[in-house]
Amino acid sequence: MLGTTKKRSAKAGLPPGALVHIGEVHADRAKITLCEYDESHFKEREIRSLEGLMPPSDRKEVTWVHIDGLQDVPLLEQMGIVFGLHPLILEDMLITDQRPKLEDHGEYLYIVLKRFHQDKGDRLVPEQVSIVLGPNFLISLQEKEGKLLDPVRERLRNDRGRLRKGGADGLAHALLDGIVDGYFSILDHFGEEIETIEEELIGRPSPKTLRAIQIFKREMILLRKAVWPLREVVGNLSRSDSPLIRKLSILYFRDISDHTVQVIDTIETYRDMLSGMLDIYLSTISNRMNEIMKVLTVIATIFMPLTFLAGVYGMNFKYMPELEWRWGYFALWGVMLVIAVFMLLYFRRKKWL
Repeated sequence: MLGTTKKRSAKAGLPPGALVHIGEVHADRAKITLCEYDESHFKEREIRSLEGLMPPSDRKEVTWVHIDGLQDVPLLEQMGIVFGLHPLILEDMLITDQRPKLEDHGEYLYIVLKRFHQDKGDRLVPEQVSIVLGPNFLISLQEKEGKLLDPVRERLRNDRGRLRKGGADGLAHALLDGIVDGYFSILDHFGEEIETIEEELIGRPSPKTLRAIQIFKREMILLRKAVWPLREVVGNLSRSDSPLIRKLSILYFRDISDHTVQVIDTIETYRDMLSGMLDIYLSTISNRMNEIMKVLTVIATIFMPLTFLAGVYGMNFKYMPELEWRWGYFALWGVMLVIAVFMLLYFRRKKWL
């Protein structure tokens, strides 16, 4: 069973802003990728430290720092110094069970949200993504290295679309859009699996079917907890009056907001379907049990008079008139068969069978 929260006991007794990583460690060290670009050029390289790095303040060049892995606390402390981030922001980055949210700190915006991927067993695994949007820089952090940012980097390398001209807020839009599009891929997979479960319910459901329904219900709760707050985050971005977000970008953030609403509607639909499927499963099992009990009741009812006759003639009395009758045994069998056949025909006429 996947946990939806991580233990925070390591933070007990520490003052606000104390930097302690809470979450899984996915690599020995953090990986830092630095991208610098504008309309005419794009540079990308991997660096070992943020020391001496400053976002260009007098140029239009965008600086994008991406960090894979959050376990390196000194690195985040260094990042806070270089980019002037509040200690509480750094603390939120290290606690990987944050609720999606948006914080406006004037000189920069802090966004935290969840992306999901499926493990080898098709279980849903959440991952926290943090984004800091400044006037000409963007910092993104995720728990482990993945393919989330590959499409964005590829667009920057090939100078496709408006991304090179979009500034830091355009880059933030591209990252958010990629994460929300990932929700659609997961929901498409869930839709196929739910159709399979429906077919099993119509046919012959088993305890395996019930386990599958429970797993999907739990994963829908996990998705819902991540997407409902994201709706508020994207909605605030689309209505933001921050100078860090241009009017042109607001239109694109509204598009993400629409996609988020579609994701929420799909999640709610699937939740209702799974709840209904659970009721159908329980009803099917109950009906099957009723059918079994009906058959057993009919069999018991047929054997009741037969058992009575067998009990009567099984009594050990010396003077029973029929005991010395030559055809008594066969006559008794005949009477019992006639009774059984008559009762079967009667039950069938009453449509009890």
